[in-house]
Amino acid sequence: MSGSRPPPSPRTVLALLAALMLVDFADRQVLVAAFPYLRREWGLDDTTLGALVSVVTLTVALGALPVAAVVDRWSRTRAIALMGTVWSAAAAASALAPGPGALFAARIGVGAGEAGYGPAGGALLATVFPPRRRAGVLGVFQAAGPLGTVVGMVLGSVVAAQWGWRWAVAIMVVPGLLLALAVLRVRDYPTVRAAPRGPRAVAGLLRTPTLVTAVTGMVLLLVVASSLYTWLPTHFERDLHLGPVPAGGLAAVVMLAGVAGTAGAGLLTDRAARHDPGARLRTPVLAGLATTALLVPAFTLVPAGPARVVLVLLGAAAVTAAVGPAAAVVVDVTRPAVRATAVSVLVVAQNLLGLTVGPVLTGVLADAVGLTTTFAVMACLGVVAAGAFLAAARTYPGDRAAGLTADAVPAGGG
Repeated sequence: MSGSRPPPSPRTVLALLAALMLVDFADRQVLVAAFPYLRREWGLDDTTLGALVSVVTLTVALGALPVAAVVDRWSRTRAIALMGTVWSAAAAASALAPGPGALFAARIGVGAGEAGYGPAGGALLATVFPPRRRAGVLGVFQAAGPLGTVVGMVLGSVVAAQWGWRWAVAIMVVPGLLLALAVLRVRDYPTVRAAPRGPRAVAGLLRTPTLVTAVTGMVLLLVVASSLYTWLPTHFERDLHLGPVPAGGLAAVVMLAGVAGTAGAGLLTDRAARHDPGARLRTPVLAGLATTALLVPAFTLVPAGPARVVLVLLGAAAVTAAVGPAAAVVVDVTRPAVRATAVSVLVVAQNLLGLTVGPVLTGVLADAVGLTTTFAVMACLGVVAAGAFLAAARTYPGDRAAGLTADAVPAGGG
């Protein structure tokens, strides 16, 4: 290692990467705050405005696997620094866009820069920290995403109201660049040049039973979570008779409950897993069961009011409680040489099958049976997810032993 200063400590690395994850999601969300201004300035319709948001998520999902394959064979730290620089530059281009076409192209650039960040950051943290702390560390890392969504929504609204939508879209550019460059000081772990590439790597990962069933369980829970996050403001307006602003504020509080569930469950799971590694999957099983047990009564037995809101808050914490442990399980059963690719499989499945399906499926069912009943129906997926995690628990010991055998690589970060 060159230079006189030591590399950042593992906790500093976690704080740095979590902060960059927050900026990642805030960069996506600030544009939503600009919708009224874009509609007024350029006359954009709702379909076009929605496409400006969806194109980022779609680009992230499509780019995650190929970018992760490159990351696994190159450098986690350099790749993260490059990604942060690219998406920050694209955010700056968004703020300077002369028209809708240029803004759309710039948002594709944001998605391209962010495509491999989650897998690269998760792979790096999984090596900087010992295996016994993975659930908590990855839970905190991933919790920064929805927290960034809230930050982007609030900060973007305030800045847009005071200085215009262009400043709102640009507000995260400088923090993103500074954090991305700071990652270059983090010690990377050795790259295995002989690692299988692209489709071969993915095919090998999909032959790991624990990975497939854990990802399935996580996708099912995210279908429920994305349904809540997308449609709760509408539900609060209709059933609690709130205005758009208080309904959105209450929905943001529910999202923060999910952030707390993600981070807290990961940390508690690590404590339990010190003596019993099986706790890594016991937490997701309980999370799935609790999701159904809390949300089904909330939308079927409890009348609209404070009691329902409390159950929804608890259900929001439960539905995201599996995020950290499930990610840790995916890493546990994966060789270091393809670790970023493994996390990208989880990311792609979460985005394409979980976060994309939930809002659309909820809308279709709501047209048929009503939104409140649909929430209850969707919450039943928690039990199905628990079954998937139980299946993962049966194969986890053997797959974990194989993963730990290949885990003898130097841990960076001091």
